Amino acid sequence: MSQEKFDRLLRRFPHPHRWGFSRPHVSRRQFFEVGGLLGSYLMLHPQQAAAQVRVTSQNVTTINKAKNVIFILLTGAPSHVDTFDLKVTAGTTPTSFTPTMIDGVNWPTGLMPKIGARLGDLAIVRSMRSWALVHLLAQQWTQVGRNPAAALGDIAPNIGSLVALELEKQRTPSQIFPAFLALNAAGAAGPGYLPGSFAPFKVIPSATGLPNTTNSEGQTRANDMYSRLRALDEPLRVNSPLGKDVADYDAFYQSARNLMYSPAVDTAFKFSTTDAARYGTSAFGNACLVAKQLLAANSGTRFIQINYGNWDMHNDIYETAVGQNLPTLTKALDNGYAALIDDLKSTGLLRDTLVVMVGEFGRTVGRLNSSNGRDHYLQQFAVFAGGGVRGGRVLGQTNADGSDVTDFGWSRQRYIRPEDVEASIYSALGINWTNIRYDDPFGRGFEYVPFSENDLYGPINELWA
Repeated sequence: MSQEKFDRLLRRFPHPHRWGFSRPHVSRRQFFEVGGLLGSYLMLHPQQAAAQVRVTSQNVTTINKAKNVIFILLTGAPSHVDTFDLKVTAGTTPTSFTPTMIDGVNWPTGLMPKIGARLGDLAIVRSMRSWALVHLLAQQWTQVGRNPAAALGDIAPNIGSLVALELEKQRTPSQIFPAFLALNAAGAAGPGYLPGSFAPFKVIPSATGLPNTTNSEGQTRANDMYSRLRALDEPLRVNSPLGKDVADYDAFYQSARNLMYSPAVDTAFKFSTTDAARYGTSAFGNACLVAKQLLAANSGTRFIQINYGNWDMHNDIYETAVGQNLPTLTKALDNGYAALIDDLKSTGLLRDTLVVMVGEFGRTVGRLNSSNGRDHYLQQFAVFAGGGVRGGRVLGQTNADGSDVTDFGWSRQRYIRPEDVEASIYSALGINWTNIRYDDPFGRGFEYVPFSENDLYGPINELWA
């Protein structure tokens, strides 16, 4: 679908994409009126609340080459023209960047030499554009693949939650790890309206492993206490008359119990100082190391989100004396990401694991602002590796200063959007991105990717071509 057709369909089916943050709202009176009507409806039609989930979809062909996903969210939005779409600006770009042509890619070797040496495994998308320029809004948008301020935005699940839901049927009884883990991602988007069992399990990696997996009273005493607890209140936990929230809470209890006193948990979550050093001895490197170990354990984890930032560099972007600066953040990124790709590749896991790296938007181009930094900008990049992706390529080209796209680099001939990245992840895993689930609380039908029936968004199939 060309950009012209895309814009025409947007006019026909408007779904606003505001650069600022706003949410639809109702008055207090309207809230109670709607709540009363909904409560009355469910009392008269109780079977509606427990109806079997109906799913419709279009007949599409998925890529189906990946089994797992590592989703790296570069929070704060890195400067595209200083990193994965390098544009050398005379009098601005530091000579320390050491721009070097590597297989036709102008690369900042001085910033990220290790990633530069591994470009043959990466596919860089340069024709991507964000819909919004507000951090929290755009970050949420990137994680849920739709406008968080739109009609179903408040109930939209994280991409990882939908992946966990779809792949749940593939789990075996011995796989005790949560399907969706979020590392260094306290602010990761949640499961939306889906059951709490599909929420991201949030962990800050540490060499000592996963905390709270033992009990000070000892394993025997802990087992006895848990058995007594179950005997007392199991009637309120299983098929609970108190509703879904209590059942979800019980599921968390069960999952937590499975993680206690488990050698597999220690193997996956603990790491040595030697291994940490290979990954750069940083919070980001530790997350990449644990992500690799989690997938190697093959114990149920299928989607791992890693948050890394803050890249919000309005001031002194190149100043090495400042803590949050480009040289500091790219060093940790270079060490951790390169080691991750190497280890996944050497163990054969890269073939089955799609690694996606993206920020929420990009940075202003050309010369720096008056504070020697770069401000918010819609143009951005995304990086893909593994999961059958053909590396050593750049999809899309930008103009001389990186302010806009000159060649979209894919069949739809328009900007690539977060919704297209979402569809690509689903397709890579063999999930039909056009699925619509009719179990949302509003009864409208929840589209995995918005406007799938109109083919508005879709996978970037050229990544695998």
